[in-house]
Amino acid sequence: MSEAARETSCDWTVTGMDCGSCATKIKDAVARLPGVSGVEVGIMSERLRLTLDEAQTGRDRIEKTVRALGYEIAPRAAGAKKDFVLPGAQSAPEQSDMHQDHDHSAHAASGHDHPGQDRGPKAASTKRDDSGHGSPGHVHDDPADRGKRWYQTAKGRLVIFTALLLGAAWVIEYLAPEIGKWAFVAACLIGVAPVAQRAFAALRMGQPFTIESLMTIAAIGALFINAAEEAALVVFLFAVGEVLEGVAAGKARDGIRALANLVPKTAQLVVGDTTREVAAASLTLGQTVLVRPGDRIPADGEITEGTSGVDESPVTGESIPKTRGPGESVFAGSINTEAALRVKVTKGPEDNTIARIIRLVEEAEEARAPTERFIDRFSRWYMPAIVAVAALVVLVPPLAFAQPWDTWVYRGLALLLIGCPCALVISVPASIASAMSTGARRGLLMKGGAVIEAASKVSRIAFDKTGTLTHGRPKVTDVVVFGATTEAELLAVAAGVETGSSHPLALAILQKAKEAGVAAPASRDAKALMGKGVVATVGDAQAWVTSPRYAMDNGGLDGIGLRQATVFEEEGKTAVAVFREKTPLGLIAMRDEPRADAAGAVRQLHAMGITPIMLTGDNPRTAAAIATGLGMEYQADMLPEDKLKFIKDMSEHGGVMMIGDGINDAPALKQASVGVAMGSGTDVALETADAAILRDRVTDIPATIRLSRAAMANIRQNVTIALGLKAVFLVTSVLGLTGLWIAILADTGATVLVTLNALRLLRFNLERES
Repeated sequence: MSEAARETSCDWTVTGMDCGSCATKIKDAVARLPGVSGVEVGIMSERLRLTLDEAQTGRDRIEKTVRALGYEIAPRAAGAKKDFVLPGAQSAPEQSDMHQDHDHSAHAASGHDHPGQDRGPKAASTKRDDSGHGSPGHVHDDPADRGKRWYQTAKGRLVIFTALLLGAAWVIEYLAPEIGKWAFVAACLIGVAPVAQRAFAALRMGQPFTIESLMTIAAIGALFINAAEEAALVVFLFAVGEVLEGVAAGKARDGIRALANLVPKTAQLVVGDTTREVAAASLTLGQTVLVRPGDRIPADGEITEGTSGVDESPVTGESIPKTRGPGESVFAGSINTEAALRVKVTKGPEDNTIARIIRLVEEAEEARAPTERFIDRFSRWYMPAIVAVAALVVLVPPLAFAQPWDTWVYRGLALLLIGCPCALVISVPASIASAMSTGARRGLLMKGGAVIEAASKVSRIAFDKTGTLTHGRPKVTDVVVFGATTEAELLAVAAGVETGSSHPLALAILQKAKEAGVAAPASRDAKALMGKGVVATVGDAQAWVTSPRYAMDNGGLDGIGLRQATVFEEEGKTAVAVFREKTPLGLIAMRDEPRADAAGAVRQLHAMGITPIMLTGDNPRTAAAIATGLGMEYQADMLPEDKLKFIKDMSEHGGVMMIGDGINDAPALKQASVGVAMGSGTDVALETADAAILRDRVTDIPATIRLSRAAMANIRQNVTIALGLKAVFLVTSVLGLTGLWIAILADTGATVLVTLNALRLLRFNLERES
């Protein structure tokens, strides 16, 4: 068997990661194992994914390594497309395992474990193999703690325990000063023991520079210089910081978790003339479900019976319910507002729109922004550099200048406590996750930090015309008859020629005939005239529906008729000539109207300093009419290869975003700095481009750029906070202005501040025009 054949893609959920250094610690420890490659750790999605050669390293060793670092790990349920797990999708035997998983599990609607809920034997055994969970020390976030108040969690109990130890030491010192010092020593040693245990585990895996190791050195070192009271206080403040970091990280994940709760857990399956309640995760393709007024739709599907208003805001962010009837598609998670509907399931639970949105948001963490990659590289030498500086601070003044050892050891230990780059490392992923969550709730999907960063730098936007700036559904605007022909006769002949065609212009003519009450006569032998029109036998003679130029060349249009067609084109309309053999019958003009919000979107883009340009295969006169009405530049008569070349040329002068339908414009979408597909939840719109707009609203384009710019500004603020606080306290620690407990507060405070700052993006207003 080849080496490639032995390799397996593996996927786990890892709970307890509070900051970027947690992810780095896991990634480095696992990557050292033989047969492991392609390690990816997502902080916000709580995901570990890697490629494993099980002949060299088994899955159990991976799990043991992660648990030794103090985190919980459980395999993601198998069988879901791309290893994605929708709530409730696993079978009963898997459920107890996944109760330890994060919210992609069979939890209740909140995604939390409830009091008295049976967590199964797996949960119990994992608690025993916790390597310190539940005991004093650096306790990582336990999934069982979700939904509880802080003092009910393992971290909260740790804070209370260390506070009691510290309080007891102060009481003992007050009552018996001669043994007070030893009470603080005992409080410090008991509190720091599990932290030291975890630091030693990381050290054995080749990671000497972790927050646990720095904390252990600082606490033990403080005891050696008779600073036992401060050492005990530092242990307590460290525990408080862990609680705050856990709470902040949990808040940052809530936006993504909320998406998973949009799909109902149960569905009313139609069986003959009756219905029965089943798990929504058990629905299969072709089954029919009953959706009552007020219920959420349990699966992506097609309405087979009933007409009702459907609130699609959970998926698209569009607050106004849309009327949906037989033959129309609906999304899982949408709300039926008016009348009962019967819906045929067209996509399985692991592949419905909500599931794919969550999967895209989770996997987007892997597409890291260039800024994030730089910070990751920077943080890898930052901590060793801090340790080296701390060592110099401890050694140089006493050895070179005969300074007192206690003073400089104390200052060196304070330096160690602010040496952890947690705040810096979490500054980017926290902002990116918040921005992606905000966008996803409003139907704006961006596939990772790299896309957000690129979108924030866009200076030009190229729009495909049909289906993006316009509705993509032309309507007949004018009917001009020649000679004795009546409008009904003209429409009848045109409808006869176009019967059976799916071309947008043909559908517009057929719709006009239907509205006018004109029946299409029988026709046969229809044949397309490549790029020119259609000919068919209608009645007992041939008839044509073609371009004005073709009709002019073939006796179907005279000079006056051609001038009228030119007038239509100058108005932004598409004109076709209808004629029989050498007998002009008339002209039909159609226009694909711009979307109502297109002009407003273009105004917003201009206000943001972005140049919009329309690319279309239409004739220059039609393109000019539409582009002028919207206030933008245009390029006409463009084939797909022309659009590709134009995007390449524009890219030489700055970032370019391309907006298209995700199919015809695929080459240009890929060539652009950011390719955005518009469409209501189609496979193409979700999976082809760098970003997708689920609502057919052009104003979502400037909203996407505003969100991207806000995310990058938030990242810059976070980096400034993280580095600024570190720089200030590095100086004050060396100068002796701040001590150990201030140092630990600075480290923890920076992490909490950047996370809370990132959470502001969850309330970002996408609708403003500034």
